[in-house]
Parts: sequence; structure tokens; C-alpha cells
Amino acid sequence: MPGRRHGGLALRARLDNTVAGPGSHRAVAAKAARRIFLSQMSPVPTVSGEPSASPPAVPGGLSSQQAADLRARYGWNEPAPAKHGAAFLELLLLFLNPLVIILLFAALVSFILGDAADALIILAMVLLGVLINFIQTYRSQQAINKLREGVAPTATVLRDGSWQEIKRREVVPGDLVRVSAGDMIPADGRLVEARDLYVQQAALTGESLPVEKEAHPRAPEPAGGAEALDLVFLGTSVVSGIGTAVILNTGPRTVFGAIAARLAMRPEETDFERSMKRFSALIMRAVFFLVLFILAGRVALHKDAFESFVFAVALAVGLTPEFLPMITSVTLARGAVRMARDHVVVKHLPAIQNFGTIDIFCSDKTGTLTIGQMSLLSSVDPFGKPVDRPLALAWLNSKFETGIRSPLDLAILQVDRAATNTYAKCDEIPFDFERRRLSIVVKSTGPGAPVYTLITKGAPESILGISDSCEVDGQPVPLDPDTRLRCRKTFQDLSAQGLRVLGVAYRAVEARAAFGVADEHSLVFSGFLAFSDPPNPDAGASIEAMKRDGVEVKILTGDNELVARHVCEQVGLHNPEIVLGEDLDHMSEPALQHVAEQTTVFARVSPMQKHRIIQALKHRGHVVGYMGDGINDAPSLHAADVGISVASAVDVARDAADIILLQPGLQILHKGITEGRRASANVLKYLLMGTSSNFGNMFSMAGASLFLKFLPMLPTQILLNNFLYDTAQITIPSDRVDDQYIRGPRRWNMTLVRNFMIFIGPISSVYDFLTFYVLLHFFHAGQAEFHTGWFVESLATQTLVLFVIRTMRNPLKSRPSIPLAVTTVLIVAIGIAIPFSPLAGRLGFTPLPGPFFAFLAVSTVTYLLFVELAKRLLFARAEL
Repeated sequence: MPGRRHGGLALRARLDNTVAGPGSHRAVAAKAARRIFLSQMSPVPTVSGEPSASPPAVPGGLSSQQAADLRARYGWNEPAPAKHGAAFLELLLLFLNPLVIILLFAALVSFILGDAADALIILAMVLLGVLINFIQTYRSQQAINKLREGVAPTATVLRDGSWQEIKRREVVPGDLVRVSAGDMIPADGRLVEARDLYVQQAALTGESLPVEKEAHPRAPEPAGGAEALDLVFLGTSVVSGIGTAVILNTGPRTVFGAIAARLAMRPEETDFERSMKRFSALIMRAVFFLVLFILAGRVALHKDAFESFVFAVALAVGLTPEFLPMITSVTLARGAVRMARDHVVVKHLPAIQNFGTIDIFCSDKTGTLTIGQMSLLSSVDPFGKPVDRPLALAWLNSKFETGIRSPLDLAILQVDRAATNTYAKCDEIPFDFERRRLSIVVKSTGPGAPVYTLITKGAPESILGISDSCEVDGQPVPLDPDTRLRCRKTFQDLSAQGLRVLGVAYRAVEARAAFGVADEHSLVFSGFLAFSDPPNPDAGASIEAMKRDGVEVKILTGDNELVARHVCEQVGLHNPEIVLGEDLDHMSEPALQHVAEQTTVFARVSPMQKHRIIQALKHRGHVVGYMGDGINDAPSLHAADVGISVASAVDVARDAADIILLQPGLQILHKGITEGRRASANVLKYLLMGTSSNFGNMFSMAGASLFLKFLPMLPTQILLNNFLYDTAQITIPSDRVDDQYIRGPRRWNMTLVRNFMIFIGPISSVYDFLTFYVLLHFFHAGQAEFHTGWFVESLATQTLVLFVIRTMRNPLKSRPSIPLAVTTVLIVAIGIAIPFSPLAGRLGFTPLPGPFFAFLAVSTVTYLLFVELAKRLLFARAEL
């Protein structure tokens, strides 16, 4: 039906297609995707020119057996499917770490030079470290995959003669799929039926406006690619209407699959990931200069070159937090599992850290302040008199609407209206966020000549604006200024009671092929429908709890200010400052940023205005979470630092979100934020450990290697020390977290990490040199005794300091988890026992005299006291 109506207007809904600014990660990716898309498009989307082998669509769809056969042939419907042997490749990548390769080379050289024992020890340390890293990371990833399965995207397909909801990855070529507003297109296909179908193709073409799609026989020379009206593509979404398509290509054979493969697209980096990169860069710079210093110094002092090289590499391993990826993955995965128990599912693992740092949470009031269950309360005429006429008209409008049905539509359709079955739909003018209304044209099918009627429902202000009369006692009355004032008074009275209100109007029209927005005029205003959505009984307490924990709740609603104020006061937000959407349009960006910070409730805001508010808050340095479940929420979900949706949301919203709530409500959200902070705190513990005592020990070793006649510790002993130290920290993800840390959002503070390195590292070095002095001066230690004494002292101090660093409080008043306490003490016990074991000789150790352990006890206790004092000062400075 080319040239008919709404064209771009219906869909100036646009989904507010400002998903990202022109310089953003997503905008750059979208431009690249568009180039690839346009360069490779053909009339029927295929890969490498291979024709589609899809079987023809059959009325009953595919059978389960046919689908299984086709899946065996074409594979799963995944744009970038996991490669076979992916786990083995992950393991192999761990061995391709430059430091691991150097250690394996050093082991090989040691073996060639006849030092088989050292070679085997180095090899054993490398293998154990890599295997522990791989096993822990793999298990964490498997746990996350299971969680994601619960919120995997789905598709509606015709299988075995009936429509079924299946996981999108199970769709195969030849499937008949049905899509409606809010759905993601599950694969590339050709439409066989479409009604008022508009598809958002911005992800592929970069075009901001939705495109109308139609089902029709293909012309001899059809338009190619996105221009083909009967082709739909994976990666696009339905804005309005319904359609049925036969799938042509799935998975990597789709256009989107080719784009994904060529762009290797990944989610935008979170603040957590950027902080990890900065931390890694900091460590690598320190490692690089330390290795150069050792090699240059020892070569200048005419020390053995190969011995110096292996020693420098061992020190580099000791300084490198090689378990950081594993500790991070395990910690975040455990956090995700705990969050799942609280009905919060994480789609993008690093988003957990951002979730914990949220300080402003934005949402509509529905489902947060209210329970989100609409019920029709009354149907009244323009002056507030109860009548049935507005409900009868609205019922027809909702029944024949092809877009996604809102909770208001569902409440209307719950009313039994059997007498309205004598009507048939002729056309539809879809809803959009500029008009804020939707129109349906119906014709009577009873006896006599058909009567055509245009029925419009939507925001009362919008409906009144296109009406020139109103229906009172069954008769039209002109809408003069006084009558309009009375209508608005009825609307305001209903809104002041906290009720959601729809306006309904109609007019008789002449029969014709199509109708458009221009036909929405001179309507007869029939009256109002009022809906109640009771306040959530837990909302007030949840808002207070979130405020106590440093999260401010802001309400962004399309409802008018009277409804918003009434609901806010019911949940304890008394006298909230309310700003209207129309006021935002006249504000500059700096002014909006100030207003966004100071305002609690925004009413009558459009999707574009919600997007602007979120961007304004982000520019003021806030970490913003946004919760939405509708088509129009996708841009805001993308714009927020953390996009949050619910399991019942439309596909577009769930696809855009980082976090999915299986149950709506602020209480569930609050629990998720708490778990995010707990996971973030445990990762920080590992970072602070790696940059404090461990760093100090490595620097002490580097300095001592230049002045001692022998190495302060053999390379194999350094590797063993580092392996035991890292093993002690494997259980950090299980540790308890102080309430003080959870009681507020905490962004990654790399200054704190750096300060731990600068101030606590030297404390460790002082105690190392004290140990050197005691071993040489009082115990007259030889090479083996020196190696053994320092091995035990360095392992004990750098491991037991975990009990101090793991908490912001007094360590005697903050209990670690049992697994952490057991592994830490056990590792220290193993380190003390090794010199007395049969392995001592092989490792170059010798039993230590009893008095040394008295020194060890005193030095360890005093060291921990000094670290505790320094820690308190550093945390106090970080809080300022």
C-alpha cells in the first residue's frame, strides 16, 4: 500500500533512535555495520553468493523432525556461534602468555644444561597455575551461561501445526515465524503476511526512521537488501504491526551474522573494565622497569647472565597478577549466582560492578512505585457521569490494535463485550509518541449498509485537541471554551486521585482504501476511562533503604503531574519537585544537567526527553541505572550506565538491558545493587593485595640481588612462593564484605590502589631488609638458610596481611569467610613445613632454627600493626 498515510509519521516513535551520540562506541559500530551491510546486500540475503536452500513454507510449518534435520545441516541460529574446541583454545591462550612462554623456555634451557630438578619445578608451577586459572574461569563461565539461558531471546514459530514459543537459537531455515510490536526479528526471512508492519533497521542501515514492510509477490527484478519491502533481517526489531515470515537464512548466514563476524562487535567497555586495563598497564610498566633494572644491574656487576635472566623473569611472574582474570571472573560469577537467587539475572558480567556503583536510579512509576497491575475503575462522559459508551469504543480500538498491547489495553479487554463482535477492522493509524494516540477504523457487519467509524484513544489532552464536539447524554455538544474547561476539569479530578486516564473519541468516515493522521480531526469526544494501579506496599521502605545506601530514585513518567504527585505521596515522597517534559525542551544542556540533579519527578516526558535526562545526569558524573520494559525504552536502556529490564518486557527492551529482573520491584533491585557492591569489593581486595606487601617483597628481592653474593631467593623458590601466595587468594570471592562498604556506591579508585603500592609496599620492604639483617647478622645464615628464612618470612607476611587489607574496619571485628581463613592459614603452614619435608633438598631449603620462628612471630605481628595504621590513613584519605 505505497503512498498511503503515516509513512514516517506513524513511526516518528523512532524509538527515539538516538541510541548513541555521533562519537560513541555504538555510533561508530553502527556506521561500520552500515558500510558492511550495504556493500554485501543481495536480493536474498545469503553468504558468499550461496543460494538459500530453505524449503518452501507449508501451511502447518515444519515438523519437529524436519527442524532437527535442518538444524543438523545449518547449525544453531547464532550470529557468531561458539567454535568447536573453544575451551581448549582458552586453555591454549593461557599458555601463550608471554611470561609463561619465557618460563617454559627457561625450563627447557635448565633441562639442556643438566638442571632437570629446576626444570621440573618450573614446569610444575606453570602447569598448576594455568590449570587452576582455567578450571576456575571455565566453571564460572558455565555458571553464567546457565543463568543467561533463563532470559534467552525467544521466537514464535509454527511447528507441528501449532504456534510455539521456542528459543531463538533453535529457529531453522524454512520455519514460519510470527512477529509483532516489540519483537526482535529472529533471523533473515521473507514476509508472507504483514499488517501495518514497521521495522526498525537502524542496527543494520543506520537509518533513524522505521521502515514499512509489506508481503507481496517478488517482482522479476526486486529491490535489493534493506530496500526490499518483503525482507526482514536478524538484528532488527518490530515497532508496530504484525507479520509472518518464512526464514531464509539463520546464524552466520544472516546479514547480521556476517557483520558480527567482520566487526567482532562486543559490548561497550564498562568503568570496571577500563579500570582493569589501567591497573594492568600500571603493573606491566612496573614489571618492565624492574626487569630492566635487575638485568642491567647484575650484568654490570658481572653476575651470571642466564641466572640473572631466569631470576628477573621469576620476579616478573611474582609481580604480575596472573590470577587477576580468574579472580575477577570467579568473583563476578559468584555475585551473579547470588543475584540470581534474588531474581536478578546478569547478561553482561562486568555490568555487575557498574550495578554496584549506581548512585541514581531512574524509572517509570509503574511497577516500581506501583504494583504494575492496571484495572479499569470507571468509564465516564466528558463531565464525569458514569456511562458505557467510552468503554464500548475503547474496547473496539484495543481489540483491533495490532501494535503491542499496553497494560491499559489488557485492562480494557478483560471486560466482556460480546455485542461488539458485529464489527470488522478496516485500517489502523498506529500509536506514536508525538501524537500520543492510536486510531482504528471499523465497519459494522450487521444488517443494513455498513457504517464506517474512526475510533481514537490516547492521552486526553491529545484527544481533546482534535475534537470539536463532545457526547453528552447521547447527543453531540459543541466544544466551546466553557465545555472544554469542564472536560479538562473532569480529567484533572480523575488524575488528582492518582488514576491513569485515557480519552476516547470517534467520528463517522467514508469508506476508502486507507486512512492516515490527516483523518484524525473533527472528532466527537466520548469521555474518559480511568484506571487504578495500587501503590506497591514495599515501595516507600525500598526508596528509603536505597537512599540510605546512596542511591537516589528519580521517576520519569509519561503520566501527567497530578497522577505522578498523588502516587509519590502515597509511597512517602511528599511534596516532590516535579518538572514537565515541555519545560525540558526549552532548557540548554547545562541547565538541564542542573535541573536533572535537583528534581525527583519528571512528568509528561517523552522517550527522547528521558534519554536527555539520563545523558545529563551522566555528564554530571553520576552512575545512572535505568529500568524500562517497552519499545520506547530501548534508547534510554542503551544510554544508561546500567540498563535494567524485567522478564516480561518486550524483546527490544530485554535485548538492550544489561540486567534482567525476574520479579519487578525496588526491593529486588536493591538486593541486586548490594550484591554488585559485594562482588566489586572482593575484586578490590585482590588488587590491593597485589600492590602492597607482594609488591614490596619483589622490590626488596630486586634490590638485594645487586648486593648479595648470591641470589636472595632462587627462581624456583620465587615461583613456588608466588604460587602459594596466589593459591591463598583463590577463596577471596567467597569472603564477607563490610556493611560499611555496601552502604554506598563505590567507583573504582585507582588512586587508592596506587597509594597502597606507594605506602604499604615500602613497609613490606623495610621488614624484608630487617629479615636480611637478622638472618645474616644473628643467625650467620648461609645461602640455603638465607633462602629458606626469607621464603618463610615473605610468604607469611604477604599472605597473612590479607586479614588486614580485606576490611576497612578493625580486622579483629570483621570476620573473614571460613574458606578464606582456612586457605590463608593453611598456605602459611605449608610454607613453614616445606623446609622440614622431603622436598626441602630438591627445592634448595634447609630446616630453620627455633629462635627464627620467635623472630618471625614478632615481625609478622608488628608488620600487620603498621599495615593496619597505614590502611586506615589511606582509606580515610580516599573517603575525603
